[in-house]
Amino acid sequence: MRWPRRRRPDAPVQRYTIEDYAAWLNQSFGWGSFGFQGSQYPLGVTTTVPGSKTEPIGDNFTGFVSHGLRGNGVVWTCESIRLEVFAQARFKFRQLNNGKPGDLFGTTALRPLERPGFLAEAILDADMAGNYYAALIEGELFRLRPDWVDILLEPVRAGGGKVGFRKKAYFYFDEGRRDSQPVVLLPREVVHFAPKPDPLATYRGMSWLTPLVREILGDTAYTRHKVAFIDQAATPNLALTLSKEVTPEQFDLFVKKMDDRHNGPQNAGKTLYLGGGADITVVGLDNKQLDFKIVQGAGESRIAAAAGVGAVIAQFSEGMQGSSLNAGNYQAAKRRFADITMRYLWQEASAAFSTVVALPSGSELWYDATDISFLQEDAKDAAEIFAIEAGTLANLVKEGFKHDAAKAATAARDVTLLEHTGLVSVQLQLPGTTAPETSPNGSQPALPAVTSNGGQ
Repeated sequence: MRWPRRRRPDAPVQRYTIEDYAAWLNQSFGWGSFGFQGSQYPLGVTTTVPGSKTEPIGDNFTGFVSHGLRGNGVVWTCESIRLEVFAQARFKFRQLNNGKPGDLFGTTALRPLERPGFLAEAILDADMAGNYYAALIEGELFRLRPDWVDILLEPVRAGGGKVGFRKKAYFYFDEGRRDSQPVVLLPREVVHFAPKPDPLATYRGMSWLTPLVREILGDTAYTRHKVAFIDQAATPNLALTLSKEVTPEQFDLFVKKMDDRHNGPQNAGKTLYLGGGADITVVGLDNKQLDFKIVQGAGESRIAAAAGVGAVIAQFSEGMQGSSLNAGNYQAAKRRFADITMRYLWQEASAAFSTVVALPSGSELWYDATDISFLQEDAKDAAEIFAIEAGTLANLVKEGFKHDAAKAATAARDVTLLEHTGLVSVQLQLPGTTAPETSPNGSQPALPAVTSNGGQ
């Protein structure tokens, strides 16, 4: 990109956005930021401020995997929990009765979705790249590396203008070579799982790490600082002053011997001997004074919160102290993770994978999480709720309400759906009979004899 030259008065106006300006600065001078009115502005998350000692994280699949998943323990912990719970679910078909969910069932059409490990691939790609792509080829599902996939978009027009885009095809470039001939795949042949849509490009997804680049950089920098602290001295930093008579050669020799004898953790605790004229001063902070637990704990909690895991489930320092250790708080955090994070991901995955399976009539692709031990507390609660609803339904039927109406009212928790049969409880009359008429003298006629099912 070239910076625009001064235009002629009659030339058309060509305006540049702030993104164009940032790209020009980065391309021309390698600047990671620029100043404006006394403030410093970073040029995206792929660079850092000039002079910074932190390693930049690219806003792409490779950057998030290398520096996030592989390079940061906090991200690895959160992603491991997401993966290990998400990958335990199974896909099933779910019946739909007038739009209401019914029973789960399976057929041979689900065979492509029964390959072990494909859900782990799906959540890793979706979390790191924002997108998971897989192609159904000869009845088998093959993962497509997300940064080697391009999406062909077709403009959608209405009322004389463009209102959006429609996915026309997917291009897959082997080894990521954009100059080679791509494999062209139609949307019905591709699974595109993007649980967090990018607001600026809704046809694709966004990694949950995108807004956390600075948090990850900060946590990694503090970890490196701790390691450097130990490598350099494993004791408080020292400032040594020698007399002015010491020559530069003598000074260099003294520094070398000092480093050889006292640098590094293997020399921690050794007695320090100084010659005449040397003055020592303790500077800086030790590990206790720095208190990395407090400094890093807040960053860990923010990363865990963005992952939907939470510090309690991830067992980070801020989640393992005070009231967070109470069983009730752990169960609440666990339910929040399952109900808000995991169930949403499973629901979005069900919609994404439904494009490559033949759905039976009157059904949808859904997930089955009944065998996941992490959710057993939820299963216990669901069983208790079912028992209460079954008892409510039985009582309504006993009181004379129609069975179908009582079932609908119980499921919807709406008493207006109830419809009475006109008959009262069986303790007062026989089932299926009307109330007996009263004789003129006030006595009631004898009830007919009741026989068993066998007529005996």
